[in-house]
Amino acid sequence: MASMPIPVRLFHITAIQNLAAIFEQGALLCKARSQAAGINYQNIAHAGAQGVRASKAVIDPPGGCIHDYVPFYFAPRSPMLMAIHGGKVAGCNYRQEDIVYFELLVRTVVDERQEFVFYDRNATKDYSQAYTDPHQLKHVVDWDLLTEEPRLDGFCKYFQDRHEPAKYLDRMEKRQAEFLVKDQVPLAWFTRMGVINDEKAAAVREVMARFGVDLPLVVMTDWYFLNQ
Repeated sequence: MASMPIPVRLFHITAIQNLAAIFEQGALLCKARSQAAGINYQNIAHAGAQGVRASKAVIDPPGGCIHDYVPFYFAPRSPMLMAIHGGKVAGCNYRQEDIVYFELLVRTVVDERQEFVFYDRNATKDYSQAYTDPHQLKHVVDWDLLTEEPRLDGFCKYFQDRHEPAKYLDRMEKRQAEFLVKDQVPLAWFTRMGVINDEKAAAVREVMARFGVDLPLVVMTDWYFLNQ
């Protein structure tokens, strides 16, 4: 059984075009809060899944629905990023080079006493299980699948479902295990941001400078699909 990486890192992706709105708020806002504030982030998500997330209740406490939380995955190179890059998200004209990562540590959320909930797989699934005790993370998330060889930045290169061996039957859902943070995540909590290349780093730095945002920004090719 693979052991849980320490620290546990979390990854949120959004369009670079959304950064000005995010920086203006000084935080990543949950979908419900950004909509209430009249902020129209550029969409990079499946409409069907968003409908589920708008209505699916989260265990109480902490309560609310999924859209009351900022979502994170436990690994980069997600099936969602692959769908975006492959042009498979209706209404989304971005490709992976247009996407920026925010990296957060679980312990920061816990230390800041922000409410959160996490799931053993994609939170939209009817049979996904929700938890609020951080000590359960080591048992709930399938770290075997997430961290097995071959790895890029500590995480398995692959996530596709396969019939053999049986552990790969629902690998994609498990790769999309989620950690949801209630309401918002202040920019100061993030460890760093990541982009695909130097050109995108320059574009992001320009927006950061405009809003006085001081976060480490790195080119992380291992977080993207580049034939590694």
